[in-house]
Amino acid sequence: MQPALPVPRVVVLRPVPTVLAIGVLLCCRQVLAQPVVPLSENDFLSDMPIVLSVSRLAQRQDETPGAVTILDRDMIRRSGARDVADLLRLVPGFRVSNSFESVAPQVGYHGIFGRYSNRVELLIDGRSAYSPYFIGSVAPGLQTVALQDIERMEVLRGSNSAAYGARAFLGVINIVTRHTADTLGGEGSLTTGQNGIHDAQARIGWSAGPGSIRLSADRRADDGLEGAYVSNSVSRVNLRADWYTAAGHELQLRLGALNLDSGRGQKSYPSDPLRPFRFDSAYAQLDYKVVLSSDEDLAFKLSRSQEHYREEFPVSLLSYGINDVYMVRGNGEAQSDAVSLQYTQRHSETLRSVVGGEYRSERIVSAPLYNTSAPFDTDFLRLFGNLEWRLAPDWLLNAGALAENSSVTGNTLAPRLMLNWHLAPGHTVRAGVSKAFRPPSSYEKFADVRYIVNGIPPLKNTLSTGQAEPETLLAKELGYLGDFPDWRLGLDVRLFQERFDKLIYIQTKPSPSDYRNDAAFDLRGLEYQLKLQPWQGGQVVFGQTYIDNTYATGRENLTHASTATSKRTSSLALFQQLPGQWNLTLLHTDNSPVKLVADRPQPQRRTDLRLAKALRWGAQRGELALVVQNLGSAYADFKRDYLFQQQAYITLRLEN
Repeated sequence: MQPALPVPRVVVLRPVPTVLAIGVLLCCRQVLAQPVVPLSENDFLSDMPIVLSVSRLAQRQDETPGAVTILDRDMIRRSGARDVADLLRLVPGFRVSNSFESVAPQVGYHGIFGRYSNRVELLIDGRSAYSPYFIGSVAPGLQTVALQDIERMEVLRGSNSAAYGARAFLGVINIVTRHTADTLGGEGSLTTGQNGIHDAQARIGWSAGPGSIRLSADRRADDGLEGAYVSNSVSRVNLRADWYTAAGHELQLRLGALNLDSGRGQKSYPSDPLRPFRFDSAYAQLDYKVVLSSDEDLAFKLSRSQEHYREEFPVSLLSYGINDVYMVRGNGEAQSDAVSLQYTQRHSETLRSVVGGEYRSERIVSAPLYNTSAPFDTDFLRLFGNLEWRLAPDWLLNAGALAENSSVTGNTLAPRLMLNWHLAPGHTVRAGVSKAFRPPSSYEKFADVRYIVNGIPPLKNTLSTGQAEPETLLAKELGYLGDFPDWRLGLDVRLFQERFDKLIYIQTKPSPSDYRNDAAFDLRGLEYQLKLQPWQGGQVVFGQTYIDNTYATGRENLTHASTATSKRTSSLALFQQLPGQWNLTLLHTDNSPVKLVADRPQPQRRTDLRLAKALRWGAQRGELALVVQNLGSAYADFKRDYLFQQQAYITLRLEN
C-alpha cells in the first residue's frame, strides 16, 4: 500500500475518428470553399509571435533557443476544454491524465516518470507554481487560474534548466494571464451537462486611477472518471492589479486562492479504499519593473505560496498479518517564498543580455510523511544569464547558464548553447545542446512513512535512506521552423536525443520502499507540428511525436523507460468558421500503448466535438456552445480501472 501522500515514421490514426475527421474536412471544403488570398512571406514574418519565457529575453519564435508551441486565447476557447491540463493534449510530446488520484489532473512530456508531474516547470505570470508538498508536481498549479483569464500559453518542448533551474528538467509551461486593461467590464458563464458537470464563472474589471484591476471567481465540478472517486470540485478566486507611472515604472499585484475537493482510491481494494481529500493553496505576487532607458530595464519579483492538505482513512492491516485497522493520515502543509532580480540590456544592434538571481525558501511540515513534526527547510540560491549574439544577419547564438546552490544537495550547473540560422525568409534551422539537473525533493530524500499500532513494532511503508542523487539530462536537438505562404502552412520540427542519468524512482521491494537512482538511458525521437489554413475560415493543426526508447539499458530502465514513454502520440485539430456566426471544432488524439500506474500498457484514443454560436445584443456579447468529449469508447486514464467515458455539456457565456 502506498503512503497517503505523496505516494510516491508514419501517421497512425484509428479508422473511425479518422474517417469522421476527413468527412468533416471535405464537407467544410465543399460548403465553404472560397478564393484564398495569397499571403506573402512578409505577412507571415509580421505575425511571428514574440516568446517571453525561453531565455528570459523577449524573442521572436524563430530566434528562441528551443521549440515552442503557443496556445492563444482563441484556440483555448474553441478547444472546449474545461481544464488547463486538458489543453496540453494539443502540444506534441505531452501526455495528459484527467485523474485526481495525484491530487489534480497532471501532464508529462516524453513520459510521466512516476505518479507526479515533477519534471516540467510551470510559470504563471513568471511565478514558479510547482508544489513542494507533492514532490514538485505542477498538477495543483495548473488549476490556479481559470481558462477565461488566460491570454496565452507558451510551452517549451525540451529542457530549460539553463534559464529556470531544476524544475525545468524537461520543459516549461508558461501561462500568461490577460492584462487588466483588456478585461474591463463584466463576464459570466454557466456550464451544465452529463457526468455531474456544473461549472460557474464570473469576472469583473474596472479602472483605478493610472491602472486597472480584475477580480474573478469560478467553480468547476463533475463526477470524475468511472471507477474513481465520484466527486471532484475546483474552486478559485484571483485578483490582478496593474499600475503605471509616467516615469516608466510598472507595478503589478496578484493574489489568489485555490480549493480542491476530490478523492482517491479504488473500488473493491480494501488496502486502497475510496476516500475524500481536501487541498487548499494561496499565493501573493508583487512585480515591479523599471525602464531605465530604451536599452535596459530592471525587474523585481516577490512571491509567497502556501499549501494545506488533509486526508484520513482507515485501512486493514491483514496484509501485514495483523488483525487490526489503522487510521492513515496524509495531513501536512508547505510554504514557498521567492525573491528575484533581473537586469536586461541591449548592448548594441547585435548583442543583448539578461542576468539575474533568485533566492527561494521552501518549508514542509507533515508528521505522517516524515515521522516528525519538525519542518524540513530547503533554501535555493540561483544565478542565471543568457547572451543573445547576432553573429551575422542570418545567424543568432544563444548562450546561457544557471548555477544553483541547494542547502540539501549542494551545487549544480545547467548550461545551454543554441545556434539559429535563418537560411531563407521564413525558414530557420536550430541546433544546440543543453544540460539539466533535478535534485531529489524533500520527500524523495527524507520520507519516513510508518504505521504505529499499540503494542506492535512500527510498520515501515516508505523509508528513504537519502541515497538518491540529483538526476541529470544531456539533451541534443536539431530543429526547423518554416512558413510556406503559397500553401498557407507552418511547420515546426524537432529531432532530439535525451540522455538521462540517475533518474530517481521508488524501489518498492524489498519493503520498506526507498528512492534510488537508475543507470543511464537514452530517448531519441522526432516531433513536429503542422498548421494549415486550407480554405477560408478553416485551420488544421496536426502534431505527432515518435520516440525510440530501445536505447534504455538495464532491467529497471527497460521497465521504466519503455513502458512509461508512449512511442507515438498524435493530435489533430480542426477549427472551422461556419456561416451565421457558428464555429466548429474537432479534436482527436491517439497515443500508442503506454504503461499506467501499476498496470500493463494501455492505448489512449479520444475525439471531441464542439459546436458554438456567437451571440450579440447591442454592446453585449456572448456564446452558446455544445461540447461532446470522447465520441468513441471509454479509455483507461491513470489506472486500468479508471475510465474516461463520453460526456456532453453546454456552456453559455455573456460579457459586456
